[in-house]
Amino acid sequence: MEAALRTGPFHIALRTAIAARRLPLQRVRHHLARHGVNVGVTSLSYWQQGARRPQRPESLRAVRALEEILRLPEESLIRLLAQPAERADRERPAARSYRSLVEASDVLQSLLAELGSPLDGGLHTIGHHERVRIGRGRELLGRDSQHVVRAHKDDIDRYLAIHHGDPGCDPERMTVRALENCRTGRVRWHRATGVLVAELLFDARLRAGDTHLFRYGFEDGTAGVSSEYQRGFSFAGGQYALQIRFAEQALPVRCHRFTQHSAAAPRGGVRELTLSGSHRSVHLVEPQVRAGIVGIGWDWE
Repeated sequence: MEAALRTGPFHIALRTAIAARRLPLQRVRHHLARHGVNVGVTSLSYWQQGARRPQRPESLRAVRALEEILRLPEESLIRLLAQPAERADRERPAARSYRSLVEASDVLQSLLAELGSPLDGGLHTIGHHERVRIGRGRELLGRDSQHVVRAHKDDIDRYLAIHHGDPGCDPERMTVRALENCRTGRVRWHRATGVLVAELLFDARLRAGDTHLFRYGFEDGTAGVSSEYQRGFSFAGGQYALQIRFAEQALPVRCHRFTQHSAAAPRGGVRELTLSGSHRSVHLVEPQVRAGIVGIGWDWE
């Protein structure tokens, strides 16, 4: 912790100090309130991720209170805020901007139209279990999905699976795997946005009310360091479970879940997650998903 306080950047020093005291962010918020400073858990999470920096007078009061709460030397955190913000930004993997997400959404609509798919494909999702694998190089290696769907129209014989790689990925080098009760059909991608759409064909046509269970996956590994995985939902649906599994040689120092009403909306529902399964995976479960975005983010040392 001494090295982090000496060299920074601010978000690394704050995160290290909180971890050293083994305080969940909810307890940190409670201690701050006792010092007369009100800061939300979401803001604390953003500060220690490097997504935002305390700047307002109230926020700077909170930082001084944190030095006392975390038993740190006086001015140890405040002085790190004098460092240029760009230094902290360089230490984080590239994140998708709102503009890039909008562009990807436009591209996705175009690819779906090219494949002749209705907006929801004639299927309602009953359950979706997604497993994401992060490699020893901290890259998104790939993901597997198990889907349970119910048709709400007749003559449904396919599902269009979507993969959005991390910034800098190459969709042309990705591989689609049909694992159970489906086979791969047409595949379309857009290199600049990293969007890939794969047609998964069923062996039989579903009538309205029929259910179908199938598994598929994407092999990626074509981008750099990954710092989060998110899933967007255009419609409310059934249960969604997301599991992130990390290589033993590359474990994050902290993980959290988050939600967004849309790509333009601020993130909410931020909650820390604990690595489990020999400290190599984290997960979330949404019993009934709503339209919007849900995901897991993580921080590297």
